Amino acid sequence: MSGDYKRLVEYLIALGIDEVGHSNKTYLAHLVNLYQLLQREGFDEELCRAGMFHSIYGTELFQGFALPFTSRPEIKALIGERAERLAYLNCAMAREPFDRAVAAGTAPFRYRDRVTGEEIELSREDFDDLCRIHLYDWLEQVPRSRHGSSFSPTARSNEARSIAQLRYASRSARSPMRARTAGRWSSSSLKPWKSSVP
Repeated sequence: MSGDYKRLVEYLIALGIDEVGHSNKTYLAHLVNLYQLLQREGFDEELCRAGMFHSIYGTELFQGFALPFTSRPEIKALIGERAERLAYLNCAMAREPFDRAVAAGTAPFRYRDRVTGEEIELSREDFDDLCRIHLYDWLEQVPRSRHGSSFSPTARSNEARSIAQLRYASRSARSPMRARTAGRWSSSSLKPWKSSVP
């Protein structure tokens, strides 16, 4: 375990995140597991950190914990500029326009910031990484859910995102996902492989 990883976990504990519930675990356990899942799949440290802080400001669906947006400079100094930008984009996104962009699967990738109301055109790299964060966030929670893939009202959107993510990741040099996912997915049900996430 690297010193940087420990520093990130200690920061989250100091915020009291280990006392907040999330998907039948603590919020801290969810964030740590998501970081580790992304790391095991071979993603770079930048994306792992963005995953760990993906909902630090709260999201459209999760408001169990939320730092104020005025904390952005502090989080940027802690995890890096691009990782914080991805975390912010994930927190501030209005999901419906993002889901439409995923379903369309082609540029321009439009994103609406639900906080500012601004519409942004995302780069392919940012769009793909947001898809990756959504996919692995979802996969991290599914094994604990008594409802399986239908545990939330957005399960269908998540499945659409997952399909799109697999398509994008298989074309991407950033991830070894193509080889690692061979035989693990059913195209009709998109069931995740048996997870080793505790």
